[in-house]
Amino acid sequence: MLSFSRARSQGRNTRPLGGGMEYLEPKRKSNVMGKIILVVSLTALCIFMLKHASSFTSPTAFSRSEDGVTHVLVTGGAGYIGSHAALRLLKDSYRVTIVDNLSRGNLGAVKVLQGLFPEPGRLQFIYADLGDAKAVDKIFSENAFDAVMHFAAVAYVGESTLDPLKYYHNITSNTLVVLEAVARHKVKKLIYSSTCATYGEPDKMPIVEVTPQVPINPYGKAKKMAEDMILDFSKNSDMAVMILRYFNVIGSDPEGRLGEAPKPELREHGRISGACFDAARGVIPGLQVKGTDYKTGDGTCVRDYIDVTDLVDAHVKALEKAKPRNVGIYNVGTGKGRSVKEFVEACKKATGVDIKVDFLPRRPGDYAEVYSDPAKILRDLNWSARYTNLQESLEVAWKWQKTHPHGYASS
Repeated sequence: MLSFSRARSQGRNTRPLGGGMEYLEPKRKSNVMGKIILVVSLTALCIFMLKHASSFTSPTAFSRSEDGVTHVLVTGGAGYIGSHAALRLLKDSYRVTIVDNLSRGNLGAVKVLQGLFPEPGRLQFIYADLGDAKAVDKIFSENAFDAVMHFAAVAYVGESTLDPLKYYHNITSNTLVVLEAVARHKVKKLIYSSTCATYGEPDKMPIVEVTPQVPINPYGKAKKMAEDMILDFSKNSDMAVMILRYFNVIGSDPEGRLGEAPKPELREHGRISGACFDAARGVIPGLQVKGTDYKTGDGTCVRDYIDVTDLVDAHVKALEKAKPRNVGIYNVGTGKGRSVKEFVEACKKATGVDIKVDFLPRRPGDYAEVYSDPAKILRDLNWSARYTNLQESLEVAWKWQKTHPHGYASS
C-alpha cells in the first residue's frame, strides 16, 4: 500500500522522458517563478530606495534645532531683495534655507552665496513652488525653522494691472499656504515683506504706519490681503510678527557680489533703475518716463528710494527685535521723496551716459507722490537709512551691471 501511494504521488509530479527517465517539471517551474518574483521584488525595492533616498540618510544640521543658531527660511531668496537678505543673514552667522521656484529669481545668485558660504550646515537651497501646499508642508516637516522671512512675490505694479489674478494667487494665496505651515509647525517668528503700495495715494505726506490703507492696484491690494490674514492669525497666536512696508528699492551689494538681474521678458515692467541701466548699456533705445502731469514739483511721480543694503538691515533688526505675541508694523524708507526726473539725472551721472528719455502718458495704477516717515522704525528698532545718496547707490548698482552684462549668466 505504501509503495503504491508513493507511485501515485510521483505520477502526479513527473513526466516520462526518453530512456524511462522522469523529471519534476512543476517543481522546476515553481523555482523559476520564484526567482522571477524575487528579482521583480528586489528591483521594486531598489527603485523605492532611490526615490526616497533622503528618508534613509541621517538628519542634517537643517533638520534639528541647535543652541545658539537661528535657522531662517528665506522664501524668494534667489530674487533681488531675498538674495541680499540671505547674504546678510549668512554674514551674521544665521543658518539659512532658501526656497524659490526661480520664476523670478536667479539660480546664479544662489550659487554665489553657496560659493561664499560652503561650510556644511550654513546654507541650503530648495527648489519648490509655494503654491504647492504639500511641498511646503514637507519642507517645514523636514527642517527646524526658527523664523521665516517671506519675500517671495511677483512685484510689478504695471504687470498687476494686466494680470491681476496672477498677483492674487502668487501673493495672497501663497502667503496663506506659508502661514498655515508656519502655524502647523509652530515657527516662532515671521517677518513679512510688504509694500507702501498698500497705502494707495494718501491725502497727506509723509506716510506713517497709521495712514489709511487704500490700495489702487492689484499688487497693493494683494499685499494688503496678505497682511490682513497675518494680522487676524496673530490675534490668537504666540508667534512674533513683523510687517515691513518698504518703498522703492535700488542699489546692490557694495562688494559687488550680488545685483539686480530681472528676466529679460520682464524689462517693460521692471524697476526704473533697471530701465535706466538697460538704456545706458544700449539694450533698449532709451528710457520711457510715463506720466508728466502729476501734481508734483516737476510733473513726474515722486518716490522714496531705499537702498537694498539698508532694507535688509531693517529686516535683520526686525528679526532681532521680534517678540512673542507682538506685531510690529514699520515703514522702511529714507523719509525723502525724489521725482522721476531727479532719478533720471542721477542715473545719467552714475553711468556717465546721456540717456535718451521719452515722456509718455501715465501708466495705469500709478500714484503721484509717496514717501515715508521713518520715525517709528528709528524709535523702536534703532534703524535709519544710511545709504541715502541716490547717485552713489546707483553707481554701486551700475558697477555690478557693467561686470554682469547678461546678469548672473555672465559670472
